[in-house]
Amino acid sequence: MPQVMVVARNFMDMVAALPASKLDMLYDSAFICEAVLRSLPPLAKKYALQMLYVLAPVTAAAMEEWVLNEYAAKHRVAIDKLLQLRVFVEVRDRRKEVSYKMNQKFQSNMQKYLVDGGSLPREPIPLSVTGRLPASADLEAYALDQWECFLLQLINSSQVEKGTSFSSSMMKTFQRGLLSSRDGEAPKLTENGFQFLLMETNAQLWYIMREYISSAEERGVDPTELISFLLELSFHKLGAAYSLNTLTDVQRIAIRDLAELGLVKLQQGRKDSWFIPTQLATNLSASLSDSSSSKEGFVVVETNFRMYAYSTSKLHCEILRLFSRVEYQLPNLIVGAITKESIYGAFENGITAEQIISFLKQNAHPRVADKIPAVPENVTDQIRLWETDLNRVEMIPSHLYEDFPSKEWFEQCCDHARDHGYLLWEDSKRMRLIVRGEFHPEMREFLRRQR
Repeated sequence: MPQVMVVARNFMDMVAALPASKLDMLYDSAFICEAVLRSLPPLAKKYALQMLYVLAPVTAAAMEEWVLNEYAAKHRVAIDKLLQLRVFVEVRDRRKEVSYKMNQKFQSNMQKYLVDGGSLPREPIPLSVTGRLPASADLEAYALDQWECFLLQLINSSQVEKGTSFSSSMMKTFQRGLLSSRDGEAPKLTENGFQFLLMETNAQLWYIMREYISSAEERGVDPTELISFLLELSFHKLGAAYSLNTLTDVQRIAIRDLAELGLVKLQQGRKDSWFIPTQLATNLSASLSDSSSSKEGFVVVETNFRMYAYSTSKLHCEILRLFSRVEYQLPNLIVGAITKESIYGAFENGITAEQIISFLKQNAHPRVADKIPAVPENVTDQIRLWETDLNRVEMIPSHLYEDFPSKEWFEQCCDHARDHGYLLWEDSKRMRLIVRGEFHPEMREFLRRQR
């Protein structure tokens, strides 16, 4: 079975991966500094605040005394995180003793923030100009519809309502690991794509944002500028309107791409155009664990492997088809069954048993979510057993060699294959051996030289 390869990293992982010079440029913005501080683990956050008004370096040995010995591991994790994000900078004296000092730009901006208070990246447009804006419930529904439409495009473009199209930059993001296409054929989901569909919404969002930023240079955009804008976007007020005229050209392109995902809603007035951030946008600077909001589930699985999904969503129906047999669909109910054939189909597409079980648990209906277990044990055990059955036999392309003229020649071939990692099996009595198929040309050349 393929291993899980889809990883949903949050923004701070991307920020930490930037070169030191790019990180220092990011810290010119107080909003980036605040976003980084928010994302830190509790202990790292405490150290950052503790060092905020300390100008001189503090030795590593002195910092180790800030925690009890039993929390030494957490201390090292906190320090490593601060160093990765360049909140702390490592310095060494003449005796090569390690000390830590706070990044000057980060320190200066956070001091100003604490003294003067926070402010918005840009001022919202007054209601007198925009008129009535969407209510929070309408904005949430819009974001959900856009996100589902985006995922439906990934599963099956025929499921998407007519008139819906996605920009080339968004489609490039799709292509990066989630879809594969050949000349003259429609794009198809890869193993990563199937795994992606079973992830939580916030995890999916982090993955798409990571790929969108990673492909920025291909579009002629500086990834640092894009990260800075996306982090600033998370500090905008939910549901407020902000003028598009306050954005740079790069930011305008990005905001239209984000509107396709449901992170913002675009509106046009008589004289001005504006964007309205949704909940997805305001969660961007939070850590993955902090932003994973608990949503109401919709799936009920019974001990007889029957499955009932109380949903009107086309997306939910398509996702359930990935690992179950959907029998019929009512306006607000999807009825199906988990079968050996449907689970094997999921395995062939690269989905693992644990991903299926995790999806069923995370999306359990409120009536069963509080039960232990939320998904019947006989169902989860059987799904794992089906995966084990599939892994019982491993198919390896190979070549059989036999009819050696002498025992000495056979042993030489065995030794050569064993030394180079080709050998899979040998029978010394009958002078037969099997080697991996991809190494057949090398074995054939070795045999030719021995003649």
